[in-house]
Amino acid sequence: CLQLPISDPVWTCILGSIFLLVVCWFIKDNLRIKTIKEKYVLITGCDSGFGNLLAKQLNQRGFHVIAACLTENGAQQLQACTSPTLKTVLLNVTDPKSIDQALEFVKAETGSQGLWGLVNNAGRATPIGPTDWMQMDDFYKVLSVNLMGLIETTLKFLPLLKKAKGRVVNVSSVMGRLAFAGGGYCLSKWGVESFSDSLRRDMQYFGLKVSIIEPGFFKTGVTSLAAIEKDLLRLWGRLTPEVRDSYGNKYFEAYLKAQRLSMNTLCDSDLSKVTNYMEHALIAKYPRTRYGAGWDAKLFWLPLSYAPSLIADVMLWLLLPTPMGSI
Repeated sequence: CLQLPISDPVWTCILGSIFLLVVCWFIKDNLRIKTIKEKYVLITGCDSGFGNLLAKQLNQRGFHVIAACLTENGAQQLQACTSPTLKTVLLNVTDPKSIDQALEFVKAETGSQGLWGLVNNAGRATPIGPTDWMQMDDFYKVLSVNLMGLIETTLKFLPLLKKAKGRVVNVSSVMGRLAFAGGGYCLSKWGVESFSDSLRRDMQYFGLKVSIIEPGFFKTGVTSLAAIEKDLLRLWGRLTPEVRDSYGNKYFEAYLKAQRLSMNTLCDSDLSKVTNYMEHALIAKYPRTRYGAGWDAKLFWLPLSYAPSLIADVMLWLLLPTPMGSI
């Protein structure tokens, strides 16, 4: 069987086409909107972490930032280190009345401009752990913030966003693409992915764009090792003897060690790797649909999410301990 080699002109054409596509994508990705100083952006979860840094970042850029904080102390600290163009508002995304009050505040601030950007950043991770350690209330605690709160906030602010033909930026996670922990966190982030895709397709007719941020592991309050370990101890302490014996005390100790290893090894302290993508989604003329943030997301978690389930299962099996009562 003779194999006909591809001629040099064909290879040149193929490589040239690829190079041209890359250049065109790069140019398109770097086009920016104008009149930033006339635009208003609402960010949830600004007490700390990504939201706090993004509020400061956009404030320096010249946006009219409305930073939604859960606590009065968080709002005061943020206000003290930013310019007068940044305003704060208290917002608990699990409380419909709180969302309504924030909506009235934003309406008064934006006037006829409408709201250019909504960054749904507020979230929590715990309780998180093996699925049979959970009770229904543990799921509700996370889903009410990460998913239902995000959905209700988005729906109530949609008229202002449509008026400005603006942007919705939803913070998901690599765990919204690859579920490897029990509890509500992965469920909520998969829900964010689905809601965002549906919203993006529905809103394209109105000039409103939707982007999803998919961070890997970063050092924030959500990934606080002390908070995670404290909650794991709570979960372990309330297990029935039957469930606890099926795992064994050595499993619990090994599980804590695995958590410490992953948090201390994988967590990146450079939060700007995430907030720069959030900013891009707000200022790019053609924002991306998804942004994988962090090298662990780009090189490990997101590629693994595309792998066959068997490969992903084996890789995750190597990272976590085995229960004593396993077959």
